Amino acid sequence: MLTIDIHTHILPETWPDLKQKYGYGGWIHLDHHKCGCARMMKDQQFFREIEANCWDPKVRIDECNQHQVDIQVLSTVPVMFSYWAKPLDALDISKILNEHIAEICDNHPTRFVGLGTIPLQSPSLAIKELERCVNDLGLAGVQIGSHVNEWNLNAPELFDVFAAAQDLGAAIFVHPWDMMGKEQMKDYWLPWLVGMPAETSLAICSMIFGGIFERLPNLKVAFAHGGGSFPATIGRIEHGFNVRPDLVAIDNPNNPREYLNKFYLDTLVHDPAMLQYLINLMGADRLALGTDYPFPLGELEPGQLIHSSITEESVKKRLLHGTALEWLGLDASRFMQIHHAS
Repeated sequence: MLTIDIHTHILPETWPDLKQKYGYGGWIHLDHHKCGCARMMKDQQFFREIEANCWDPKVRIDECNQHQVDIQVLSTVPVMFSYWAKPLDALDISKILNEHIAEICDNHPTRFVGLGTIPLQSPSLAIKELERCVNDLGLAGVQIGSHVNEWNLNAPELFDVFAAAQDLGAAIFVHPWDMMGKEQMKDYWLPWLVGMPAETSLAICSMIFGGIFERLPNLKVAFAHGGGSFPATIGRIEHGFNVRPDLVAIDNPNNPREYLNKFYLDTLVHDPAMLQYLINLMGADRLALGTDYPFPLGELEPGQLIHSSITEESVKKRLLHGTALEWLGLDASRFMQIHHAS
C-alpha cells in the first residue's frame, strides 16, 4: 500500500559558519565529531545528537525501504526557523535550507516531496520566499512554527502570508517550537512532553478563534503531533466559547467545533486509542501518517500504529496516503504508478 510520511526532518550535511557570516551568535552549526554522527550546537551549547539519516538521502531511502515508506515529505528541523534573527539573515539561511531540500527532491523525485521555511518575522520577505519555494523550487509548501516571537498565528501581521499560501495552493505544516513555559519546565524533558502539545493547541486555537480558517476557507494547513493537546481538550475549548463568548468569540463568532474539517493532523500520537479517537473526532480524511523521522520522539516503526490498530482497508489507505495527497495537492495516479513500478 502506497505510504507517504508527511512529517520528517532533514538538514544539509554542512552549511556556512553563520556566526561568522552574520556577525552575531545564536545560530545552529553541526559538529561532525565522528563518522555518521554530528552534534547540533547552538554556539557552544549542545542541542541534539543526529546521525547520517538526518542529512544523507541514501541512508533515508534505505531506511524507508526497510519500513515500507514510499515517499517522505521533507522539512527542516524547527530550531532552524530563526525567527529571532535579523530578517535578511533569516531569509538567507532559509534560502540555503530550501535549496538543499529542493535539490534532494529533484534528485529523487519519486521518494521525496519538499516543504520550505520562510522568515515569518518579516511577512513581506516571507511571502517572497514562499512564492519562490512554490514557483521556482517546486516545493509543495512550507513548514512554519506554532508562533513567531510575540505573534501567535492569528496576528494581523501574518494574515497576508496565509492568504498568499491559499492563492498559491501551498500546503502549510505547523510544527511546535520555542515551547511555552520552558523556563519553568527544566526537568524530565517536560518542554518536549508538555510544552510541545500545548504549543500545537495554541496554534490551532489561534487560527480558529482568529478567524483564519473562516476568512481563508481553502487554506491547506496540517498540524504536527496529532494536534497536540487540542483534540483531547476540544470539549473544554468549546465550553469556554459557550460560557465566555465575551472573551473567546471576539474575532470569530462561530463554534470552534465547526472547524474540525478545515485542517489536517498527522497521526503521531503513539496510542491506538488516541488514533481511534482522532478518527472519530476528525474523520480519516483529516488525518495523515506522520512520524517525526528521524528523531526519538517519533514513531520508530513508521506506519506501525496504523497497521496494527486499523483493520478497515479504506481507512488505512486514507491515513497512509490519501489525505497526504489531498493536502499536498499531488496527483494520486502519478504516485500510484511510481509505487506499482517500484
